[in-house]
Amino acid sequence: MRKLCPNFDREDALETVLEVPIPEEVFAGMGHGDGLRWQRTVAAWMKSTQAAGPGGLGPSAPLAGRNAELQLLLNVVGAPLIPFPVPTDQAVSKSIKDCSIQASTAKYIVQQYIAATGGQQALNAVNSMYALGKVRMRSTEFHMGDESVSASRAGHGEIGGFVLWQKNPDLWYLELIVSGCKMSAGSDGKVAWRQSASEQSHASRGPPRPLRRSLQGLDPKSTANLFSDAVCIGEKVINNEDCFILKLEANPTALRARSTASFEIIHHTIWGYFSQRTGLLIQFEDSHLLRMKPGTCRRGGGNESIFWETTMESVIDDYRYIDGINIAHAGRTAITLFRYGEGSANHKRKMEESWSIEEVDFNIQGLSLESFLPPADLKKDSDGDDGGAMGG
Repeated sequence: MRKLCPNFDREDALETVLEVPIPEEVFAGMGHGDGLRWQRTVAAWMKSTQAAGPGGLGPSAPLAGRNAELQLLLNVVGAPLIPFPVPTDQAVSKSIKDCSIQASTAKYIVQQYIAATGGQQALNAVNSMYALGKVRMRSTEFHMGDESVSASRAGHGEIGGFVLWQKNPDLWYLELIVSGCKMSAGSDGKVAWRQSASEQSHASRGPPRPLRRSLQGLDPKSTANLFSDAVCIGEKVINNEDCFILKLEANPTALRARSTASFEIIHHTIWGYFSQRTGLLIQFEDSHLLRMKPGTCRRGGGNESIFWETTMESVIDDYRYIDGINIAHAGRTAITLFRYGEGSANHKRKMEESWSIEEVDFNIQGLSLESFLPPADLKKDSDGDDGGAMGG
């Protein structure tokens, strides 16, 4: 990934360090002498980091066609959250006594996962993390009623990069740029927030929650703590690997905290598939169901409820040790959005994202609480944010 940008105004000036590096794939097909095209590509990438408005497109930029599709991808795939806060060090401190067989089996599986990712001592030694990666997103299918449309015109998808800084599961900051469109998200330990091209920065409802992207093999300690309250519900073969299945349900209190006057989160369930051979997490799934209350939908206001069901299935692989900790360096996520209800045209949309991690580092010097402060224009009331609810 390219981290430096030449100064196009002065050849003798210092190069600019990009906030989010540019994947090399962006320049695929360009010749060495195609300087003007290279300059335009980098200029478009840099423009997305300027303060023209959230996302770099300006607050009044028309989101039509490809921009609208890209914005939907960013809203749903870019920075979804885990349904509830992750406890600290619970995977170690919680006893297996007085637990059901399913719960005690899950705790044993979590202990094997801790050993497979480096051991408790190595995980406890981490107080912060930095990750740099690249992503490729695309829509694959769209179904409306009995009609089905393939999204093959999207080609190989939209390419981008991201930078993630994290101090603990509730202190994190993500910058993601895909095809010149920027999305930022973060949590300062009190409130989780995000901003993008189509909307003002706003807070997510409920307590601050971890970024799902961190639980996709980047943060083994938080993953272990997340599944410390899970139950083992069986076994399944995933990519020729025999796996244990751990299941976790968001409790009613957590669901009510995320619901609003316009929509209700009915359930949010997480599944983790842990290899019986290696002990590692190789698939991570979650599904949540949202009910738009009658009269609150933006398109028409009938008396019937509209339901949105969002399912994400992430396959995680390419584990490699970094400073004694086993980190997943690649994976892919398949997303399905399903809308249905009385008086609504049922439709289903499928998307996918593949990602790879280029750099990981731990115990970052100088990473202070100020690094995670939310935007000054943060909007606290997000009752109308059905798009954010669909994204987690």
